[in-house]
Amino acid sequence: MKKYQVETIVGIFVAIGICLIAYMAVTLGNVSFFGREAYPLFARFSNVSGLRSGGSVDMFGIEIGKIEALSIDQETQQAIVELRITKGVTIYEDAIASIKTEGLIGDKYISIDPGGAESPLEAGGFIIETQGAIDIVDLIGKYAFGEINNNSGLAPQDN
Repeated sequence: MKKYQVETIVGIFVAIGICLIAYMAVTLGNVSFFGREAYPLFARFSNVSGLRSGGSVDMFGIEIGKIEALSIDQETQQAIVELRITKGVTIYEDAIASIKTEGLIGDKYISIDPGGAESPLEAGGFIIETQGAIDIVDLIGKYAFGEINNNSGLAPQDN
């Protein structure tokens, strides 16, 4: 009888441990079984270098959604980014989507300026104005070899 009591107690502790590990994985991984209510928007970019599915979509520095998928539009030869925006967040037709970097070499995310037009974008709509990713390595190379225009204020000045 004592043998079964010990096995039962160990089984309960193992079950509690598995539940705690599952809870931590869901909480730390930002996984949602039921999903928060969101609607899709799309944006076309000429360059999405470094952008990944699952990346954040920010507005005013606050996360308002996630990057759902990246694909290529063969007709326009551009990258299409599908965004999942939290319901209740209004984005207008003249919104601007920009690819930004967290810090100097951090992850890339999409920053949205919501615009101020009269009509909001409907679910499944396209953000027309976009700004692609800036390639830091290319920019440093241009600066080092003097290919940046002196009027930009980025090139070295001769005294």
